[in-house]
Amino acid sequence: MELTISDEAASWYQSEMDLTEGSFVRFFARYGGASPIQQGFSLGISNEEPEAEVGSSVKKNGITYYVLEKDLWYFDGHNLIVEYNNDALEPMYKYS
Repeated sequence: MELTISDEAASWYQSEMDLTEGSFVRFFARYGGASPIQQGFSLGISNEEPEAEVGSSVKKNGITYYVLEKDLWYFDGHNLIVEYNNDALEPMYKYS
């Protein structure tokens, strides 16, 4: 599973989550909501350091974006691409 964050999305996270160099952003499986890849689950986001083995990560502007190994099942073999939606003024998530 590969994690990709666009520069625009990374800037949004920095601003909205008050992130600084050395911060962490975790993407995880959350019960409830809607998802195109897992019925009954959705993508959750938190600002926390990894507490277990990281399954995939990418660093942008000194901030580490990651998914724990234990959450890789959610992606069902898909990659996560985080881009910025200029109309909604927020990140959008694509799975490939």
